[in-house]
Amino acid sequence: MYLKKISLFNFKNFSEANFEFEHKINCFVGKNGVGKTNVLDAIYHLSFGKSYFNTLAVQNIKHGEDFFVIDGEFEKQERTENILCSLKKGQKKILKRNGKIYEKFSDHLGFIPLVIISPTDVDLIREGSETRRKFIDSVISQLDSHYLQELIQYQKVLSQRNALLKYFAVNRVFETGTLEIYNEQLDTFGKNIFEKRKEFLNDFIPIFNSFYQNISNSSETVQLEYESQLENQDLLSLLQENINKDRALQYTSVGIHKDDLSFNISHYPIKKFGSQGQQKSFLIALKLAQFEFVKKQSGEKPILLFDDIFDKLDETRVAKIVEMVNNDDFGQLFISDTHSDRTENIVKSTHQSYKIFNL
Repeated sequence: MYLKKISLFNFKNFSEANFEFEHKINCFVGKNGVGKTNVLDAIYHLSFGKSYFNTLAVQNIKHGEDFFVIDGEFEKQERTENILCSLKKGQKKILKRNGKIYEKFSDHLGFIPLVIISPTDVDLIREGSETRRKFIDSVISQLDSHYLQELIQYQKVLSQRNALLKYFAVNRVFETGTLEIYNEQLDTFGKNIFEKRKEFLNDFIPIFNSFYQNISNSSETVQLEYESQLENQDLLSLLQENINKDRALQYTSVGIHKDDLSFNISHYPIKKFGSQGQQKSFLIALKLAQFEFVKKQSGEKPILLFDDIFDKLDETRVAKIVEMVNNDDFGQLFISDTHSDRTENIVKSTHQSYKIFNL
């Protein structure tokens, strides 16, 4: 599977742009602000129906315009697949496959497997547990639509339970019956989500460790560990035990919405004790492990987007990354970089077909 061409209309800084791609390596080079990352984000849109960088969809429309269109043509299993994503101000975003509008974006998830590696991934290390849970959920959801639906249901029940706790506090009342219904629903959905997350990470962590050892040349050890309150106790018991705390806080303090991943280097938090290069290597290994996991589960090589990842990495680590992607295990690759000479030297060393776009 690969992206043959893409057309952009009023998307971010582009009024109109058309690109035809090489099936192996494609590079976007130029100074900061010319739109390299924007092209990668447009490609991301065609896989996920949303931006990787802007949570507000309307921010992706070019200033002064009232709509954007991203139109892509893929080769997938010897068939041409046209994916179009568009948004007009004041209207719902539209996602189409071969002219047919998706009723639910979740129906498209996984059809175009894709992994992006970006400087913004550092949020996985620096930000709170919600960012790391989203990473777990996004990987599993690409491959398991049932998991995504259970996650949506869990969040819906959680919101209802939290609203009920606030209602109790405001009205100075308390009814165990309604609360117990929500507890049972959270327990059912939460148990399934926990088991799938645990199963995923049992498979994922060894892949991650292997990639990190390759990138770092086995010069340091890292640890990736799953943390969940459900490891030692079922959710129903936890909810019942913490009811007084929840009443005081007016929200649900326990559950799989508190799960986290711990990132360590030599058993110390990489956030505090890892250098910039080590942190970047950790994140690249995390995303390459995501690539490998999705490839194994889906049977397809995901498209891989490298957004300015060679910055702050020494030559040895860059060489290791290039060596890893320079084989048939990887499919189509997109790279953005500010240094055209560096990019050309990197892609020439792969002896793969490539195309460079100077923006």
